[in-house]
Amino acid sequence: RGKVTMLTLIAILGVIGVLWYLLRGYIRRFSAGGVCMSSARLDGKTVLITGANTGIGKETARALAARGARVIIACRDVLKGVAVATEIRSDTGNQQVVVRRLDLADTQAIRHFAKDILKDEKHIHILINNAGVMMCPYSKTTDGFEMQFGVNHLGHFLLTHLLIDLIKQSVPSRIIIVSSLAHVVGRIKFDDLQSERSYDGGLAYCQSKLANILFTRELAKRLQGLRVTVNSVHPGSVKSELVRHSSMLAILFWLFSMFIKTPKEGAQTSVYCAVAEELEFVSGKHFSDCSPAFVAPQGRNEETAKRLWDVSCELLGIKWE
Repeated sequence: RGKVTMLTLIAILGVIGVLWYLLRGYIRRFSAGGVCMSSARLDGKTVLITGANTGIGKETARALAARGARVIIACRDVLKGVAVATEIRSDTGNQQVVVRRLDLADTQAIRHFAKDILKDEKHIHILINNAGVMMCPYSKTTDGFEMQFGVNHLGHFLLTHLLIDLIKQSVPSRIIIVSSLAHVVGRIKFDDLQSERSYDGGLAYCQSKLANILFTRELAKRLQGLRVTVNSVHPGSVKSELVRHSSMLAILFWLFSMFIKTPKEGAQTSVYCAVAEELEFVSGKHFSDCSPAFVAPQGRNEETAKRLWDVSCELLGIKWE
């Protein structure tokens, strides 16, 4: 029954994706929609991007390095990160691209990473919580959290908490959280957050992406007036390593490849939210194709956002005033 549920979910998302990108392709014939048109420079700014050794994160890092930013590639696979950093330095001429090891599936590793960042960096002007896992077989993080909820939500929640004072000291600053259209199918299962009673890889992914939306909204509310903005993005259906755990999704992406974004295209909204001048005071919003995007009702529920915040703090053993 669980497999049927996941296949149904994949089929629904596949159809939605195809219809959306057919419409998107038509619209693009008459506009520059979906492309970051800002020419803003980031000289003197420091950007930290999780999961920037591949896919959307890599192209986001490349784009922001080309604008003069000091870019910190935070990733688990350091060797791959070093190769990407070398490539970006060569392509952009910007030598300020560095790699730091970060394992979002281990809270002690996250704390160690943050401690080093606080010691070595004077500023974090832009934090992009980009890394993620998708529809993986059931597994747990080092701390016993379901992998998708643990990495996609709790890992970034803890990382942001540990870096928030430095981000506040670097104002004006921005936090971008990569979510997904999949949040519309998501539900926060407070009675089974770790999917121990039942597990569906697709639904667990949707839960984690809804958690990203709710975290964005609650954090934006708590940072109001501090010149730190927080926005979430849906990058679109992108050809990347994220689909490696789902043969069905990989087949769908292959069948409809003409409508699937490249990683460079998928990075555009993250870049837009990081640099666009008109977003300097915009916070708590959701974007796709460099424009405001739909948020499902469960992603706008303030009571759920507050409860998830409190539960996340409890699970991580932190106090976030």
